[in-house]
Amino acid sequence: MKKIAVHFGAGNIGRGFIGWLLVQAGYQVIFADVDEKIVEAINTQGEYEVILANEEQERFMIEGVQAVNSSKEVERLAKYISEAKIVTTAVGPTILPRVAEVIAKGIELRVGSAEYLTVIACENMIGGSEILQAAVLPLLTVEAKEYAKKFVAFPNSAVDRIVPNQNHENLLTVTVEPFYEWVVEEPLNEENAPEIAGLNYVPDLTPYIERKLFTVNTGHAVTAYFGHMRNIKSIEDAIHNEKVLFIVRSALEETGALLEKKFQFSHHEHQAYIDKIIERFKNPYVSDYVTRVGRSPIRKIGENDRFIQPARQFVEAFNETPKALAIAIAAAMKFEEPTDEEACALQKAIKEQGLDQTIEQYTGLKPYTKLFEKIRTSYHELV
Repeated sequence: MKKIAVHFGAGNIGRGFIGWLLVQAGYQVIFADVDEKIVEAINTQGEYEVILANEEQERFMIEGVQAVNSSKEVERLAKYISEAKIVTTAVGPTILPRVAEVIAKGIELRVGSAEYLTVIACENMIGGSEILQAAVLPLLTVEAKEYAKKFVAFPNSAVDRIVPNQNHENLLTVTVEPFYEWVVEEPLNEENAPEIAGLNYVPDLTPYIERKLFTVNTGHAVTAYFGHMRNIKSIEDAIHNEKVLFIVRSALEETGALLEKKFQFSHHEHQAYIDKIIERFKNPYVSDYVTRVGRSPIRKIGENDRFIQPARQFVEAFNETPKALAIAIAAAMKFEEPTDEEACALQKAIKEQGLDQTIEQYTGLKPYTKLFEKIRTSYHELV
């Protein structure tokens, strides 16, 4: 009998990245999702195709998968969690706390066993697994808490793989870029940590997750917002625009200086990493719409996300205001996209409450600080 892995989120990242690696590692993968069409398709077909976004368009068939509707089949899902070796998520930071209840139910069912469980949140956020753990533990009985303390690990992770916007004849087919990175902090029960090809355990995750968040995510978002301001439709076309490329490189020079100082990264190696990231943005096979990459600007300018976090740390590290990051934050605040709820809410706040109050509300920055002032000035200067 195959070892079981439960993965929350049967979207493109779930199928084309985490789910794929779990299947390759010999797991019976159970996808949990609320999308009835995807759940039905997985259970009907039992397999799906992954296509690499390169010139060769290599194709891989991922077989033997199942799915559960996480909103309608809670007891069944909890039973799978009770039997699993590993539980992973790729649902998005805002949805993550919602999966805590069923994970708690699954842990309750494990009480009395001596089986280890590893729970990894594979999200674009810092400390995702810790946040999930904090949501799960209060839902457990005293007995289950004791079990979890001994047998359940919630190691944080950093994940990186670009999945472009796409449409295929088969609902389950997914295209992903060839490059990927999945780094996980070593859990306390290290000897029981799942062995998965492509998953790398490290003693300290912080350098990896901040390098990724402050380079890939920051750079992608800057490309999107400045591309959008110039009425450029795609990330590929935007990054080939000299002015957009200049501001992207400038922002990544600032985050790079911070990362090099904070984690003693080699300047030469980090510059090579920045070059590699920009080349990934130029890949025509993974190009995406700037409106899709730029969506959810309120989350992106949040105090713990890809702009404000490195900008504040830059001020603390160098006692200087990061100019390019401040301009990028201002560009994010100018993002107007009628199909995006957050973009509409942000523009409404600026119109009704004024720019100063909106900056303070959504970034957590205080008025009259140099960074706040630079963002406000940049907002008025951007055309």
